[in-house]
Amino acid sequence: MHKTKEIFINGFALFSMFFGAGNLILPPFLGKNAGSLWFWVTIGFFITAVFIPMIGILAHAKLQGTMYDFGKKVSPTFSLIYCFVVYTICIALPAPRTASVTHEMAIAPYFSNSSSLVTSTIYFGLVFLFTMNRSKVLNLLGKFLTPLIIFILLAIIFVGFFTAPDMITPTTLKAPFVDGLLEGYQTFDAIASIVVGGVLVISMNFNTNTTFEEKKELITKAGFIAGIGLLIIYAGLIYNGVLFSSTFSESANRTEILNSLSNQTLGNIGSVFLSVLVALACFTTAVGIITGTADYFKGISNNSQKIFTVTAIISCLLGIAVGQFDVKYIINIALPALMFIYPITIVLIVLNVLPEKYTSTLVFKSVVAVTFLFSIPDFLGFIINPNYLVEIKNNIPFANQNLGWVLPAILSFVFSNLIKSKKQIPTE
Repeated sequence: MHKTKEIFINGFALFSMFFGAGNLILPPFLGKNAGSLWFWVTIGFFITAVFIPMIGILAHAKLQGTMYDFGKKVSPTFSLIYCFVVYTICIALPAPRTASVTHEMAIAPYFSNSSSLVTSTIYFGLVFLFTMNRSKVLNLLGKFLTPLIIFILLAIIFVGFFTAPDMITPTTLKAPFVDGLLEGYQTFDAIASIVVGGVLVISMNFNTNTTFEEKKELITKAGFIAGIGLLIIYAGLIYNGVLFSSTFSESANRTEILNSLSNQTLGNIGSVFLSVLVALACFTTAVGIITGTADYFKGISNNSQKIFTVTAIISCLLGIAVGQFDVKYIINIALPALMFIYPITIVLIVLNVLPEKYTSTLVFKSVVAVTFLFSIPDFLGFIINPNYLVEIKNNIPFANQNLGWVLPAILSFVFSNLIKSKKQIPTE
């Protein structure tokens, strides 16, 4: 009984970690555009927003280390650069996006003349204070916040099933599965699984006599519970986006769709309550990202408190600068960065969770190098997209769906394992 309770506690902790308020705005938007093909969109979204992040947690359970350990088999230099890039992306995109979501959901609907720059300045001023003081208030908020948001979302989903209009608009997506897959990148959850997963795994209250295998089993089952919870919420919100698609304006953005959905199902009071809770959840996410980033740079600088403070200041100033833009703009500028870092993150997660006999140093180096090489056209396609790049992408399988790295990565994994097996000297 005690073990079951521990599994559920850790499962809810994992759910809370991945359940960023920014993620809430993505599923209903997908549903609005998916129409009757919503199931394929959900499967695609589930792979990158739930399945891969859960595998990331399993990889942490296996490694029992930090994010640095994910890439050290490629090379120590690569791992350091990778960590730097990931943390930089975190403070430049998902952290500022929390301020933008807060402004669009909790401020702008009620204060029509409000300035997003003022909102992001006050927001990150408070984030800096909480980061420097590491207040326990955030932990208390987190314990009550997540259950409240889940309750409200389940209420929206449940009421929506019975009150939605009969008309469903046709799909506007050309490749629903791929669109769901790529929208899942915007949750940043695969990156989150390696950024804070190690901290979470280490901080779990395991008994001192718990064996490695028992810990692994606990994390696996907790991950399964968190994954099921995320899938229910995501699928429900996507489906509600489908059911209410005819009520949204064609130009409605992600936050407007979520606001409209909560207003149509729970009324004005429910919508206001959701806005406040989302703002608080965004705030705790921003503090977590910036604290984690500052901790990392402090750790590689001989535990210098000065470096921690400087990193927190730079992160908050960057948050003010980027957070004043609307959510749609931040999502658009995030795409090139995600096309660059997400494929590498996915292959590192998968390689670290596979058995050791299939993941030698040679395998790590070749798969990561090939993934990096074949993700360059996707990355450049969102920045310059010259004619010759179109020609290149036409000759790479799935490249026109921004998944040109997938098949080369798989082939590289197979061939490097074959080379490794041929090089091995038989034991007598």
